[in-house]
Amino acid sequence: MQREPHATNAALMARRRAALPAGLGQTYEVFVDHAENAEVWDVEGRRLIDFAGGIAVLNTGHRHPKVIAAVKAQLDRQHHTCFQVLAYESYVELAERLIARTPGDFAKKAFFLSSGAEAVENAIKIARAATRRGAVIAFGGGFHGRTMMGMALTGKVAPYKTGFGPFPAEIYHAKFPNPLHGVSTADALASVEAIFKYDVEAARVAAIILEPVQGEGGFYVAPIDFVRGLRAICDQHGTVLIVDEVQTGAGRTGTWLACEQWVAAGVGAPDIVTMAKSMAGGFPISAVIGRAELMDAPGPGGLGGTYAGSPLGCAAALAVLEVFEEENLLERSRDVGKRLTAGLQAIAARHKSIQDVRGPGAMVAIELFKDGDLHQPDADLTKRICTEAIRRGLVLLSCGVHANVIRILVPLTASDAVIDEGLAILAASFDAVA
Repeated sequence: MQREPHATNAALMARRRAALPAGLGQTYEVFVDHAENAEVWDVEGRRLIDFAGGIAVLNTGHRHPKVIAAVKAQLDRQHHTCFQVLAYESYVELAERLIARTPGDFAKKAFFLSSGAEAVENAIKIARAATRRGAVIAFGGGFHGRTMMGMALTGKVAPYKTGFGPFPAEIYHAKFPNPLHGVSTADALASVEAIFKYDVEAARVAAIILEPVQGEGGFYVAPIDFVRGLRAICDQHGTVLIVDEVQTGAGRTGTWLACEQWVAAGVGAPDIVTMAKSMAGGFPISAVIGRAELMDAPGPGGLGGTYAGSPLGCAAALAVLEVFEEENLLERSRDVGKRLTAGLQAIAARHKSIQDVRGPGAMVAIELFKDGDLHQPDADLTKRICTEAIRRGLVLLSCGVHANVIRILVPLTASDAVIDEGLAILAASFDAVA
């Protein structure tokens, strides 16, 4: 069915409400007509600056010419065979290239799926198969997907887990370090040890999984001493350390993978890494990359999926890797982060509600509190800022356990002028409602 000419956002929202379930949320009542790099135009012709990036999917921007060209060329050859039936070279090449970019001085293997949640689920499957153990430790505030295992691992009840239980057994949650909210690294590591004491013996824990920077949880960064402690715990007990880089991966934090920064600081590499989102510039594909001996633990047929590692996704992901190299996007990520941080700090200097500006590379966020009181997270102001910003032409996303964090995931390919324009709109939004 073709879209009716001159459709309005309101008319399309009415159709949406009639046809789609209420549980399928939508942040803004906006329908997109077309997009380019870091700009979007809705069906009514209104231009918006995109600081959301499809929730960290568009590090190379909307419709990057090289990515689009690669997918079009692949469409002219073949678009689906199911890799487990009839294989194609691009799948193998992508695995080789991602293995080469993943830290760890040991043999690795990789395979592909369709979504971040699938990658996480399969990482858990591999850890359980390799260790012959069942238990998994995740962290409060973490987000790992909307499947049953993904929800079980996710450390936030509303809205992700409400009404959907029971969840898979033997999933335990430790504290994630968050000095702003009174949780030190020592507290967080002690909470892992407490699980061993009160809930499950360490010898039955297959894996510990964490995000290097919590995404939905509020852009809280895992401190190096915390990660070092987790690596030591895993080494001591034969536990697999899984790093969920679904949101941080593909250059968002200034390195291809955020965990590269751990290794540079002298921390051992993770055993398994998951990727998705920006690795293919908006085309659905995800990856699990890990130690070869772990990855080989499941038997033939134990891994895979009908659409997993599709030819189109592989073509797009290979093009994204080329774009990062040709356009030096890792350095650009760091530059964008500096620009965003400076702009946000200037806004914070005028508005005491902003009590923290944080994040590595271009994964930057601000956290809001009532009258600057760290005991009073301000979810209401956060919502009002985002609403005012979209009214003025800026797309923002909120997040956080307390719903009081505004995160910025602007494409790394955005021009300085567009970034500055977005920051100016954000500043004006604070001036208007804060």
